Amino acid sequence: MATVVLENVRKEYPFDNSDKKKKRREKTPEKKNNLEIVGDKVVAVQDFSLEIKDREFVVLVGPSGCGKSTTLRMIAGLEEITDGSIYIDGKLVNDIEPKDRDIAMVFQNYALYPHMSVYDNMAFSLKTRKVPKEDIDRIVREAADILDITPLLDRKPKALSGGQRQRVAIGRAFVRNPKVFLMDEPLSNLDAKLRNQMRAEIIKLRDKIDTTFIYVTHDQVEAMTLGDRIVIMKDGFIQQIGTPQEVFNRPYNEFVAGFIGVPQMNFFRDCDLTEKDGVYSVDVQGKTYDLTDAQCAALAENGATAGKVTVGIRPVNISVRRGPDSGNCIPAVVEVSEMMGSEVHIHMNAGGVDVVAIVSTDNAGEEEFRSRSEVSFDLNPRWMHLFDKETGENLIP
Repeated sequence: MATVVLENVRKEYPFDNSDKKKKRREKTPEKKNNLEIVGDKVVAVQDFSLEIKDREFVVLVGPSGCGKSTTLRMIAGLEEITDGSIYIDGKLVNDIEPKDRDIAMVFQNYALYPHMSVYDNMAFSLKTRKVPKEDIDRIVREAADILDITPLLDRKPKALSGGQRQRVAIGRAFVRNPKVFLMDEPLSNLDAKLRNQMRAEIIKLRDKIDTTFIYVTHDQVEAMTLGDRIVIMKDGFIQQIGTPQEVFNRPYNEFVAGFIGVPQMNFFRDCDLTEKDGVYSVDVQGKTYDLTDAQCAALAENGATAGKVTVGIRPVNISVRRGPDSGNCIPAVVEVSEMMGSEVHIHMNAGGVDVVAIVSTDNAGEEEFRSRSEVSFDLNPRWMHLFDKETGENLIP
């Protein structure tokens, strides 16, 4: 068990800007991103500072290419850091080999030895550390029992399903009893049902081994369900650090608001924010909403002035009514209705703006929100988020 501290960590990779490379890129466009390029270097991780407490489960989450896996690999020692410091259990590990950091890592592709049985895969690291044979057998069988893979101990990896292989990979790391458990998108190769099952298994495993976890994923559902705290990254920078509830309810900026939540938050751009005698109102799609006292106080404290803003609101905070505009609501046309079991996700077009609302199945008949039908909707101003049009920062944090 250990704390992990990263102080102003930075990672740069060589960037080939030769004429030959330029011509190749012109012929075959590469995936664009906003990573900073400094001279002949591309900066993958910038000024990353984070303190992870002993026994805490922290999730690094963000879109592909944001630097989360690179950060994890720097903690593991698989990537050299360009600048900054990394401490594990109070010890500076910048120049310490991965094998000497007392960490265990679970990879996306399992990385099992194909010629070894499950038992031998799990026992391998213990054998290399000269652990007595009797202890190895006890530790491996205890881990297998916890992970429910005892019947698989004599099998080779090729005879296992994806979920079983992932359990073995976790078990192989588990038997080492590491100070820090690193997991790099371990569930991304599994189907949806198995991912749900393995998320539950990881939560149970965390309670049993009681160590420090650092988990990387691009799936915000995994982040929300697994993490004590979430670190949201974009383009090599930390966007926000907080508990799942904090980042969901109080996103720092528009990126975080749109990334966290399924379906994602709705955004209405170029809305007019007005203020009179300390009372703020906002116009959305031609309807004026008076903001709550708490929202007005937050706007005043942040020095918000009248002007254009982006309004964000989650689908669950939108109420939909059948038929055209009724009771001063915003008119819209249904494009798609997705039946999700206990709820319906209604995708609407309101004056060229895509809007998604969630309606309970109890309140939605099979034909009530069919495609091309006319509806109207209203927003609950209490749950509105207002974002600066230029910076994207939340004006009501």
